[in-house]
Amino acid sequence: MENTYIDQAKAAYASHDFAGAIEAYTQCLQDEEVEKAPGDTGFLYHQIGNSYLQMRDFESAIGAYSQAVADSAYDACGAVNCNMGKAYAAQKDYENAVACFEIATSDAKYAARYKAHLGMGNALLQLGKNAEAGAAFREAALDPANPDPTKALLNLGVCFMALDRPQAAVQSYESALQFDMDPAMRNKMQANLGQAYVACGQMQKAMNAFEAALADKTYFLTGSASVDYSKAATAVATGTASIAPVDVPQSDIGLQDMTGLDVAADGMPIDTDLQYVDDPTHYPADHYGYEVDDGYASGDDRFFNATDEELESYSKNIARQDRKRRNVGLKILVFFFVLLLAAAAAGVYLYTQGYGYPQQQDVVADLFANTDNAAEYFVDGLADADIAEIMNEVVQDDSITIDGVDRSMSTSTVYVTASTSEGGDVNYKVSLARDMIGWKVSDVELFFPSEEQSE
Repeated sequence: MENTYIDQAKAAYASHDFAGAIEAYTQCLQDEEVEKAPGDTGFLYHQIGNSYLQMRDFESAIGAYSQAVADSAYDACGAVNCNMGKAYAAQKDYENAVACFEIATSDAKYAARYKAHLGMGNALLQLGKNAEAGAAFREAALDPANPDPTKALLNLGVCFMALDRPQAAVQSYESALQFDMDPAMRNKMQANLGQAYVACGQMQKAMNAFEAALADKTYFLTGSASVDYSKAATAVATGTASIAPVDVPQSDIGLQDMTGLDVAADGMPIDTDLQYVDDPTHYPADHYGYEVDDGYASGDDRFFNATDEELESYSKNIARQDRKRRNVGLKILVFFFVLLLAAAAAGVYLYTQGYGYPQQQDVVADLFANTDNAAEYFVDGLADADIAEIMNEVVQDDSITIDGVDRSMSTSTVYVTASTSEGGDVNYKVSLARDMIGWKVSDVELFFPSEEQSE
């Protein structure tokens, strides 16, 4: 169907004027003088849904997509249901999201079924159905229509690690490395390959993979990867770089438990199936923790940031003032000064050890209990859109379980388990940065707790 309305809508969409595109498509729908062939109504609602999805008006997008699939003459059932699944997932309605993705994967006419498999994998993860998620990622990786199977292979490798099948994970990562990918993804792939080699007891190969990941000095290992890197380095240094691999079962992926799978959640790609619209990558760039400026912004932090010179000056002033008041007065002032120095020393020590107020676990617990107002718990300078994308992966839970806390002076990591409304458990790694004497969140990502962390 081609007419003036469609031309206007395409031009508006291409210029990111999505509201204008909706208006033009709607006018086309309502203009009775425009002759509409069978399936045209579904096409128009499909494009209206795409425009709403780009505007992140997910409820309106779902309404438009529902009208599109109601047109039985419209033959883009797979594409419509895939996008409707993304809209449901953005609303954290993962059950309906999975149902839509399943319909999309069953549409033989839908040439991009791998996208629906990827979306299904992410939605299943949010429901705590990790084994089924792994099966979906495998289907996406094996789909010959997938032009870039690297991300699916990365996630599949993590699934195999969760299944205690590190040898299969190595094969998955090495297969992925045969494809072209951006440096950040290649570094992450090499780091994951290093961890898989550690699990296989092949420490020299693990060291080679870790060093490849770190070679351009732009990638930083996660907490679990750092543990494995240290283990591999120790083994190589002590001459025990080859350990007998673990004998693991090669059972079917769909029958295994993958609790705690560390896979990035769906990044809201838009699949328009229109030639005039770019089709963004299905997964966004992974979110990595980053260092923030630890400079003190408030004069109220003297408990932590008083220098030796300031303390010395303060001591001299007290001594000068109190020479006139010997005996009891001087002793009292000296006593309190000693307490001040002791408190300052204790405060500085606790600060360097990663303690503060509020503590890391309290900030994380408040974040999970109040996901609708997440911005107040994140570091300053992080865009609202980035926060919303991060929180799209997070399950709200008023009573999370704190699995562990890694503290340092400027950054910390908290490992938590949250329960979904359906009763499943989802593991997260929350990165935090120092905010004066307290802490703020810099990133939240799904996490696979390694045996090292459990220990």
